[in-house]
Amino acid sequence: MRIETSSMSFTVPPTAALFLRANESHSVTMDGPVALRELFLREDAVARAALKSAVIAVSPLLRELILAACAEPVNWELGGRGHHLTELVLDEISRATPLPLSLPLPRDPRLMRVVAALRLHPSDGRGLDELAHMAGASTRTLARLFRSETGLGFRQWRQQMRMTEALNALINGAPPTRAAALAGFVGQPAFGAAFRKIFGLTPGQARTLGKSLAKSISAEETLQFDSKG
Repeated sequence: MRIETSSMSFTVPPTAALFLRANESHSVTMDGPVALRELFLREDAVARAALKSAVIAVSPLLRELILAACAEPVNWELGGRGHHLTELVLDEISRATPLPLSLPLPRDPRLMRVVAALRLHPSDGRGLDELAHMAGASTRTLARLFRSETGLGFRQWRQQMRMTEALNALINGAPPTRAAALAGFVGQPAFGAAFRKIFGLTPGQARTLGKSLAKSISAEETLQFDSKG
């Protein structure tokens, strides 16, 4: 999934979740089949988790706890099973590892034009000198805006964007060669090493995750269909 707020773009692959603060206007885009579970937390529960909006790793334990909590009745007894499950969920969320899957978005109209073009074609190799004409700003101004509005330099921002696009492509079944090209890499070894450093898994493992998710969703849809007769 891709979730976007006015200032951030989040990519949420399988085995991950998005912790999103309350009252944050956002849009959701689902690339390919998605099975989704949502937990809505009270303000006091959010304060306990002590997290900012971020993509977090979902451990096997947290995954099972979320599924179990979602299977509970809407109204559960305080001190009962639902209460204990959600207490454990909050504890696991507070311990979860944030993942580098958020991309800061600018608000300056000139920089927004550049960012939109690069996100549409991640492998676009043009530098700031060539993008300046599109933006209607000087190279120096663009470089300053990237740093002030995203907290990242242009090269760093583009590389982060490219790697998240490569991850998304792999999960949706693209071959590693295609993902490497999206990320601007010519050779597979260099791409694989950079990918593993950022995401903690190989391109092949990311692709396998996507296939496993598609199969599990198909099985779930079949069960839902059968249960309705």
